[in-house]
Amino acid sequence: MKSFREATAVDDDLRADLDPQWAIGDKLHGGYLMAVLARAVAVRAPLPHLVAMSTTFLRPPAAGPARVEVEALREGRTAGQYRARLVQDDGPCAEALVTQGTLDAAEPWWGRAKPPELPAEEDCQRLPSDAPGSPFTVPLLDVVEHRHDPAVLGFAVGRPSREGRVAGWLRLVDGADWDPLSLLIATDPAPPVSLTLGVTGWAPTLSLTAYVRRLPAPGPVRVVMHSSEITSGRMDEIVEVWDARDTLVAQATQLAAVRV
Repeated sequence: MKSFREATAVDDDLRADLDPQWAIGDKLHGGYLMAVLARAVAVRAPLPHLVAMSTTFLRPPAAGPARVEVEALREGRTAGQYRARLVQDDGPCAEALVTQGTLDAAEPWWGRAKPPELPAEEDCQRLPSDAPGSPFTVPLLDVVEHRHDPAVLGFAVGRPSREGRVAGWLRLVDGADWDPLSLLIATDPAPPVSLTLGVTGWAPTLSLTAYVRRLPAPGPVRVVMHSSEITSGRMDEIVEVWDARDTLVAQATQLAAVRV
């Protein structure tokens, strides 16, 4: 098993080796692909941290060799903007607009967001990668531990909560602390909201925009994801990620297709 850093590594020529472990079924995880793109931008960018990223997913890449093309759009003193494209077999798989900056761990001087109330981590249910009755395995769950609030897991026994909400604790299995790039994984947690509503089809991400707000504290993060509505075969998923200090460290909104 590769660590997150190893699985998202790119060389000086921005070549990557996409790792099959970071996948849902046989499809590589969207947050993982974003992290590979962001890692490539970091190779080129003078500013150290990812602060915002908006990605459009064009087609699923296969595990194995790929490359990233990075174009600097603007490089300023406090922010740099870049375009990054993940390419495989000479065709684009995903394209992103990335903003780099400098993050710290300062407390917000104003805010309305409140940390989620969840059962203790040890009282939450760890999701297995090969759940009984599941039509496919989820290798991602062997590298990112998801422990979810039992209240949202009724779908696993045929009683979906129908609240349109997913909530739980996440840790990297390799023992690494969360950082601005790995937080992209947390902004795209499993399972999709549609599964908690009793919709069992695939929910591929069409686009995802993530903001990294500050450097996270060591320890697990808490993730809450909800949907406003599902209509015309698409749903939104809105995510907040909170660290061990009860500070908001990342947010995201994605548009996903819903396969009924």
